[in-house]
Amino acid sequence: MTLWLARHAKVMAERGLCYGALELDSEPAATQVAAIALAQELPLGIALRCSPRLRCRELAAALRSLRADLPEAVVDARLAEMDFGHWEGKRWSDIGKEAVDAWTADFWSHRFGGTQSVAEFMAGVSEAWKDHLKRQQDEVWITHAGVIRGCDLLSRGLIGPVQSHEWVGPEVPPGAWLRL
Repeated sequence: MTLWLARHAKVMAERGLCYGALELDSEPAATQVAAIALAQELPLGIALRCSPRLRCRELAAALRSLRADLPEAVVDARLAEMDFGHWEGKRWSDIGKEAVDAWTADFWSHRFGGTQSVAEFMAGVSEAWKDHLKRQQDEVWITHAGVIRGCDLLSRGLIGPVQSHEWVGPEVPPGAWLRL
């Protein structure tokens, strides 16, 4: 069984913006290009799940418009990107070194932006991962860079990044995907 982890297309936002839970549209042309490329690669009989974020639902809809065989996307909140709380919508450069240093000093437990810790985020990703394994079915998840990185760690038997330097994994650009 294969899990396809597709990242939403490029968003319509200024470069360097902190966003996770922030609702942003994706660029329509980039969404269409990503959907066409993914539609050509996905096998028949694959299940479709997506993050509740608009940018992911847009890609799921574009993909389904190209592939009539795909079922309606199951929206799964556990596939949403980390919520950066009051830092959402701010430029990373405006957040400040002290705030970022506090997060990296306690990367697993610190609620960066006051809302969600990496531990809480990874708990949701881990539950979604376990459910995928139970379903024993090929799936495509339309999701975010953080979820993709988290799944990559889980696929290697790691529960998550306790320290910031452990938050490593494949760089999946917007509109691209990783197969596990």
